[in-house]
Amino acid sequence: MSHSIFGIQYHRSLLLCVCAFIGFAGLSPAAHSADKPKQEISRAIAKEIAAAQKAMQASQWSEALKNLEAAEGKPGQTTFDKKTVAEFKGICYVRLNNLKAAQTAYEQAVATGGYSPEELPKTYRLLFQLAATNKSDAKAIEYGKQAADAGSATDDDLLIMSQLYYQEKDCKNSGVWGDKAIAAFKKAGQPPKEVLFQLKLQCASDANDTNGMKSSLYDLVRLTNKTSYWNNLIRLERQDERDDHNTLMIYRIMYDTNSMNADTDYIEMAQLLGDASLPGEAQAVLEKAMSSGALKDEHKERTTRLLTSMKTRADADKKALPQLDAEATKNPAGQLDVKLGEVYFGAGDYQNAVTAISRGIGKAQIKQPDEAYVYLGRAQVALKNTAEAKKAFEKLKTVPNISPRVLKLYELYSDKVGS
Repeated sequence: MSHSIFGIQYHRSLLLCVCAFIGFAGLSPAAHSADKPKQEISRAIAKEIAAAQKAMQASQWSEALKNLEAAEGKPGQTTFDKKTVAEFKGICYVRLNNLKAAQTAYEQAVATGGYSPEELPKTYRLLFQLAATNKSDAKAIEYGKQAADAGSATDDDLLIMSQLYYQEKDCKNSGVWGDKAIAAFKKAGQPPKEVLFQLKLQCASDANDTNGMKSSLYDLVRLTNKTSYWNNLIRLERQDERDDHNTLMIYRIMYDTNSMNADTDYIEMAQLLGDASLPGEAQAVLEKAMSSGALKDEHKERTTRLLTSMKTRADADKKALPQLDAEATKNPAGQLDVKLGEVYFGAGDYQNAVTAISRGIGKAQIKQPDEAYVYLGRAQVALKNTAEAKKAFEKLKTVPNISPRVLKLYELYSDKVGS
């Protein structure tokens, strides 16, 4: 199984610091003796344990281990003795950053049978952390299950379980535990971690599940609003679109989210805008392609010719604006007003675009109401009128026969406007 898609990487760095976790689990020598007043170390190893505790309190971990190993060899030990020796060895090994030895020590402590039902959950969680950090993924998964069943697993632990299953090439269970983690984060009032949806995206990609990839990308955009996710989502949605009107609607989102990075996208969008008699906006798109550095050398000559053509047409449209404005104002139908607003938009005059399109929508009799609402919303975004922009995009739901793909993308875009 590959470990990257669209630049996504698997990171084991999300695992928690086990040294800090020791403190969380309450397994320091002092805490141990205070928590269990009714159980005492037997005389058989009392001297060695006392010496080990003294060394541990002084952070002399190697010295403590010598005393613990001496105690380990003594006959006549109780279950509590054996558990304590193994547990203290685990603490020392963690402090010495020998996490594999620490895992072995805590496994030995569990094997003594000395833990109470109340103590086992936190110990399983500690073993889960140790095994995951040691890259003992299969063991970590088993300990993680036990910790989750006992109710001691945190939302981050559930996230790590999803990662571990992914590492084991088990996308089904990675998704199951990912969903548990997402639910846990939401229940805690926190946004889910990005990596959870990245794992879902990777698994969907590995399975050539286009719908699964789209679903994960929608979630990633909602969570992060990153241009890279917008770009990949729009590419997937656009690849099956055969209608030029809808393709241009999709391109507008790619352009407005700054997720357009291929010169061929800029060029195709400009051509579609030219075909739709919107040369002013086409000019702006091509100028951005040039200024952004996206334009490849082999496309510069063609793009320059296209830009010259669009600029000539756009200049003519600007000169005709007063006449078009007068005609649109007198016309009882709203189509000319919407066209006027689109020309104003292409010229960068967003306030007049809002005025004209709003007037046209009020008159009705518009050929493409979806386009009218989109340009009204885009103009309001440009004017930083976020609330009004959202209202305009909301109206797309009322347009008969609007493409479900286009509607879903604009609903997502509207949701992220102003964020």
